[in-house]
Amino acid sequence: MSKTLSKIQKKTDSNICRVLTQACENELKLADGFLWITHQADYSNFPASLIVTCVFDTDAQKETAENNRTPIQQVIQLKLLKIGVKLINATIQIRFDSEESCNIADEGDWKKRLARTEGLAAKKNRRN
Repeated sequence: MSKTLSKIQKKTDSNICRVLTQACENELKLADGFLWITHQADYSNFPASLIVTCVFDTDAQKETAENNRTPIQQVIQLKLLKIGVKLINATIQIRFDSEESCNIADEGDWKKRLARTEGLAAKKNRRN
């Protein structure tokens, strides 16, 4: 999000922060090892560019969550739908990561780690 956002984009981003914080504080805190959640979006390609990252403490906890992603995915999708944001492909747009992996691969630098996901976007199904 290096570009200046319009008022509508700022409001959308603020609403996304709000509902993801609600999910984090309520439903997601029950997932074993869940620590925090963040999001990124390129609002010139929204909502396809929206990436939500759920961060767990260890790789093992992250893998457990990935293998049973449906409950977490549903919580996030429902929260986003309440503010009018429909994910195009939740499996791609909701990612799982861990503090353990970030510490090993990126020396704990989340900004650097998340920068690698910039530019990812779910592709819309198109008719030929």
